[in-house]
Amino acid sequence: MSLTLNPDALMKQLIDFAQYLQTVLKDPTFWPQFVTILVVFIIARWAVAPLIHRFLDLMLKYTQRVPKFRRLWGVLRDISIPLSWLLLQWLALKIAPYLELRTGALLTMVSLLTAWVLIRLASTLVENATIARIIAFSAWTVAALNIFGLLDQTIALLDSWSVNIGEVRLSPLTAIKIAVSLWFALWLATALATLLEKRLERSVETSASTRVLISKLTRISLVLLAILVALSSVGIDLTALAIFSGALGVGLGFGLQKIFSNLVSGVILLMEKSIKPGDVISLGTTFGWINYHGLRYTSVITRDGIEHLIPNEELITQRVENWSFSNDLVRLKAPIGISYDSDVRLAMQLCIEAAEMNPRVLLDPAPRAQLMGFGDSSVNLELRLWIDDPQQGRANVLSEVQLSIWDKFHENGITIPFPQRDLHVKSVLGETDLAALRTQGAQQLDPTLTGRDQNAKVDADSK
Repeated sequence: MSLTLNPDALMKQLIDFAQYLQTVLKDPTFWPQFVTILVVFIIARWAVAPLIHRFLDLMLKYTQRVPKFRRLWGVLRDISIPLSWLLLQWLALKIAPYLELRTGALLTMVSLLTAWVLIRLASTLVENATIARIIAFSAWTVAALNIFGLLDQTIALLDSWSVNIGEVRLSPLTAIKIAVSLWFALWLATALATLLEKRLERSVETSASTRVLISKLTRISLVLLAILVALSSVGIDLTALAIFSGALGVGLGFGLQKIFSNLVSGVILLMEKSIKPGDVISLGTTFGWINYHGLRYTSVITRDGIEHLIPNEELITQRVENWSFSNDLVRLKAPIGISYDSDVRLAMQLCIEAAEMNPRVLLDPAPRAQLMGFGDSSVNLELRLWIDDPQQGRANVLSEVQLSIWDKFHENGITIPFPQRDLHVKSVLGETDLAALRTQGAQQLDPTLTGRDQNAKVDADSK
């Protein structure tokens, strides 16, 4: 397939365009519009844009911890000149009829500037590339329809294709309005919720559980408010959805019973402040510190580096050991056994000294060594010490202290015994059976001995 250009047709199009341009330039209504556009641009470039710059810099200073706002202020600063030009051009378009000016050129400029600003915003704020392209195509389409005077007819056509669901009237135009309104409202709600969370993180007076509770409830409230405002803004009567939402809520309540149970449990835990991020807890076989506490689940990291996501319902219904509920003080115990011929008082003093040498062991309350009792093979001692950082682990500090005790015991002659047992065979077998066993053992050792010699040897060995 070959593409051929007709020189005559191309020349005719150029001539037609030149004649159209000549007609436009000769039109006395064009030049006032052109001068208006030029004056508006000069005012926007050198008067309004600097003010917008300063305002956006101020907003960026207060919301720089929120990525969504930071991207928004950044792109608005980049397009501050066309944005200010667009705002003033809209104002000039509204004032022109009162000054008896034609608005054809003004309307064209407003349409082009609006499309360009929307495309820049969509390409920056919308992370999905496909959605960004759809927004860009829609913006140029609306601009073209507005330039050619077909926008009102297109809007009326989209609104005419409608269907009634109860008292709610739905059309393609309504769907587009709902999608745009919901996207903007949810974007703004999540950005404001994130801004509040960042502000709460810097609050020293508010506890961690209170910060989580406020941030979660605020986020949920803002999202619900955004949905209601978006639906109301497009003209949907929310009372018409009351019956449908009630039936849907009952169905979701039965189907998502566990999820709602975890949500309610999460709110209760946040209000009671029984557990909070940073607490060291033990639940069943899981022992670790709380890394994240949300409305549905709680994240607990163990010393092995494994992160357990525990539903909040289990934290309500099961027994939980919180090692740092009232304070971070935790007492650790180390049982120690020494031999009976060792100096017990010296051993207790050495245990205390070994504990005090460890930097994690508190000196107030001071470590103590207790004599717990007298065992079968050892004198039983117990070392008790306190730490205030259980999130750093307990086995490691006990290991370091017991290694120090081992070294001190060796340096001072304190021995740690092993179990010993005395076996009395005579009391079990009796004299006759014991003599027969001795004779049999001696014969196996030296078969050349006679019976009398074997008995004599056994007797001598036994003595």
